Amino acid sequence: MTTCRSAREIDCLRIAGRVTARALEALVKSVVPGATTGEIDAYAEELIRKQGGEPAFLGYHGFSGSICASVNDEVVHGIPGRRKLIAGDLLKIDIGARVDGWYGDMACTVAVGEISPQARRLVETTKESLLAGIAVVRPGAHVSDIGHAVQGVVERQGFSVVRALVGHGVGRQLHEEPPVPNYGKPGNGVVLKPGMVLAVEPMVNAGSWQVRTNPDGWTVVTAQGCLSAHFEHTIAVTALGCEILTVSSDATLAQSPAVAL
Repeated sequence: MTTCRSAREIDCLRIAGRVTARALEALVKSVVPGATTGEIDAYAEELIRKQGGEPAFLGYHGFSGSICASVNDEVVHGIPGRRKLIAGDLLKIDIGARVDGWYGDMACTVAVGEISPQARRLVETTKESLLAGIAVVRPGAHVSDIGHAVQGVVERQGFSVVRALVGHGVGRQLHEEPPVPNYGKPGNGVVLKPGMVLAVEPMVNAGSWQVRTNPDGWTVVTAQGCLSAHFEHTIAVTALGCEILTVSSDATLAQSPAVAL
């Protein structure tokens, strides 16, 4: 069942979102050639805990990292470790914080040094698709309208939307109802109402949309070995539209960090 949150509960989710956003904002600066995904993960935990939060992913169903660190053809759920980043890599950082029992969840794709023109176009398209999905969120819209907007941006650029993984509700749990696919026809599914809180998170492949899971049981990779990009925000449906909760301050409300990162 989809829950509509009260103004007080949205305030709590806003705090968790800001802890998450501030951590990611600082973390991106540590992504350089030679850094390991494990070092970046340790820094993420430090950044979250310094703000009074807890890493949302650490220990989640046994996951061993504070972030998901997915490189190149790894779509999501990459386990941080000894892998050393090199120039030209695409690093997807998925990060979440829990503050007083409430969750924030966001993700971005970071270029490691200079990247190829195709990789750059993939990253920019995925950012654009996230913003397109968020732009249609308002009371009376349907969840499928989000996916339709995302899919349109992605496929016009010749890329594909991952279908096996979707966005979700956020609240007292990291993953709540409803599922938020990044594809589909408009006008279907759950009708959006003020107080709903959703994680919108396009995952976009340079090749086909098919994916598979590595033997580690976590890391999802593209079936063709092609590059993938990922961006995510937690948003709240408001009376007039929506508010992005995963921003670092009031000053950034008008501009999504998806643009800046």
